[in-house]
Amino acid sequence: MKRREEVFMKKISLLSMLIILLPCAAVTVYAGTPLETVKGHVDHVIEVLRDSSLKGGAAEKVKKEKIRVISEKMFDYPELSRRTLGQNWSKFKTEQQQEFIELYKSILEGAYIDRIMSYTDEKVLFNKENPLSEKTVEVQTTIVTKKADIPISYRMIRKEGEWRVYDVIIEGVSLISNYRTQFAQVLANKSPEGLLDSLRKKAGKG
Repeated sequence: MKRREEVFMKKISLLSMLIILLPCAAVTVYAGTPLETVKGHVDHVIEVLRDSSLKGGAAEKVKKEKIRVISEKMFDYPELSRRTLGQNWSKFKTEQQQEFIELYKSILEGAYIDRIMSYTDEKVLFNKENPLSEKTVEVQTTIVTKKADIPISYRMIRKEGEWRVYDVIIEGVSLISNYRTQFAQVLANKSPEGLLDSLRKKAGKG
């Protein structure tokens, strides 16, 4: 599990500015198309990262906290969690499912926030959106770096009139698929409580 995660993290180390796709200080709701929603949030997170008033140790903490708070608005963490566990989701009791969602969210935020903060003005192209089903869409974007153009796709689901991200595909590698494999390997030998215990320790809550 650890080795697979390290490989995946290295693959996205230069791309993490867009892993979470977060808005700035205010909680903004975008009611337009999925592509417009993605662009709106990306534009706002860039504003935060470029904000000259948010510099220094204390200001950096404020910026990170804004990212953590707003990430809950951008991502559908329950959907992300259910799809990540797949068939194993039903093995978890209701309270275990809720704890898994919170731990998984904490781990993802902890893994990516520092990398988001290291954004260095890469250009982002918003290409197109492709319907996946009646309620899901994939938004295709590209990060233009000095060395290469990096394709990133955001899979979004519409709930209660809002589009939210439930998966991110970076150069063909799915966030959900990567973690699903890791968690499935753990659950092959441990109970749901065993996986939760591992995640508690990883999230610093065990």
